[in-house]
Amino acid sequence: MAIINSTIKPFQATAYHEGKFIPVSDETIKGKWSVFFFYPADFTFVCPTELGDMADLYADYKALGVEVYSVSTDTHFTHKAWHDASDTIKKIRYPMIGDPTHAISRNFDVLIEEEGLALRGTFVVDPEGKIKVAEIHDLGIGRDAAELLRKVKAAQYIAAHPGEVCPAKWTEGAETLKPSLDLVGKI
Repeated sequence: MAIINSTIKPFQATAYHEGKFIPVSDETIKGKWSVFFFYPADFTFVCPTELGDMADLYADYKALGVEVYSVSTDTHFTHKAWHDASDTIKKIRYPMIGDPTHAISRNFDVLIEEEGLALRGTFVVDPEGKIKVAEIHDLGIGRDAAELLRKVKAAQYIAAHPGEVCPAKWTEGAETLKPSLDLVGKI
């Protein structure tokens, strides 16, 4: 089954968020846009660069009504320890979900079973819990939070404007396309 437009599977977890441990589940995210940002492990090398990049743009995501959830197979306790120890990770204001049972990583099909780590998976989930964007990277390839923000804006735009699509490199305010018989072969 294709993951795009599939509904996220039920899960329950604990996240470290703004100095507290909070419950997070598939029910928590319903009714709002969400980003699930999987990474292999705390106290590593590429991961803090990505999470820091996301932290720098977190206010932009929040302005769009999007909650960001970083997820690794570490525990929520490890997330707190990393948050306390790293200047880069101290910038994070979004929930950091612990997935020590690997259930969430399996649900999103990013778990490296033999290592017990998640690949770098990024998923944009709409308010109905359907996956609209899915991107999975090898461990050594970092992601760009600004490019993901562009994709979130495109997903939100097409959700609000049925019958329109966003072409390559579309940015907010740019022209969209309205697929029709008259458009065939004209692009």
